[in-house]
Formats: sequence, C-alpha cells, structure tokens
Amino acid sequence: MQSRSLVRLVESAVLLAVGTVLSLLSFPGFWPLGGSITFCSMLPVVILAHRHGTPWGLLCGLIYALLQMALGFGNVQYAPDALAAFGIIALDYLLPFTLIGFSGAFNKAKKSRPSAIALGILMTFALRFLCHFLSGLIIWEALFPNELGWAAPLWSLAYNGSYMLPETLITLAAALISYRPLKRYWHGEDLAA
Repeated sequence: MQSRSLVRLVESAVLLAVGTVLSLLSFPGFWPLGGSITFCSMLPVVILAHRHGTPWGLLCGLIYALLQMALGFGNVQYAPDALAAFGIIALDYLLPFTLIGFSGAFNKAKKSRPSAIALGILMTFALRFLCHFLSGLIIWEALFPNELGWAAPLWSLAYNGSYMLPETLITLAAALISYRPLKRYWHGEDLAA
C-alpha cells in the first residue's frame, strides 16, 4: 500500500512539473495583458484526475494553480487594492486551474472512457473560461478599459475565448490521440502493487 502511495505521489510530482514546463512553452506575443495558448500544459492534471479520481485531481489542480500563480504573480501588482488582488488570485489562478481537477468526474457517468475524457475536458475548461471571463469583466476591464470601445462582456468574451478555445481544442485532441496507446495509464491500471 505504501508503494502505491509513493508511486502516485512521484508520478503526480513529475506530471505537474511537466505541465509547468509546458505552460512556459506558449505561442508568443498575441496577448499583451496575459493569457496564452500552451502546448497541452493542463493535460497532466487531466490525466491525474482520470487516473486517481476527483479528490486527487482537485489536489493536483490546486498545486498546479499555485505553481501558475507563482509564475504569474506579477499580474497581482496591477491590483489597486486588496479586494482586486484577491479577485485576481481567485479568478485567474486558484479557481480556474483547480477546477481542471474535476476532469475525471465523468468516468462513471459515461460507458466510454474517451467520451468521459472529452466531456471532462470540455466541462472543466468551460469552467476555467468562465473564471477568466468573470475576471476580465469585473477586474481587468476596470483596471485596463479596452481601447476598441467594445462592451465589457464582449471584450472579455473575445479576449479570453481567443486563447481558451484553442487551448481546449489542443488539449482535447492530445488527450483523445493519447488514449489508445496509453489506455492502461489513463485507467490507472499500471500502479505498483
């Protein structure tokens, strides 16, 4: 039993490190105020949630969120007060990345694991988008009004959708492509006894 826990812990640490490195490899320069399209940086959290269940996925999502916050903490400097700083921390880091840990919640609801993986990614990435949308609408629009004259909801939708939609599609494609060759891994069948 101890060996199984140790394997899960080491595996999670390695996958979270991989996700963090992948988050640094993004398409350059399109989003001056933040947001980027990465190379499947959240896929490791999705895998951990499917492999080890929702509680472990949420814990790993929270750890990933803290890592992302540490890397992007400079964004908090734009907050004019503690309430705005709390909003940035909660809506841009803690909630959106932790929610990815719910990706495995559909494993028992769907007979087909690829369908459960797809539904989990679509639902949790939609929740992540909602967090960023609300942050854009409530916090960032007040700090940096858009220069195009768009209504705040439309601006936040366009801005956050411009990186979240491709990020979702890339992660979904990578997860489904990796499912067949890594089927046992997705199901958690190769843990040490």
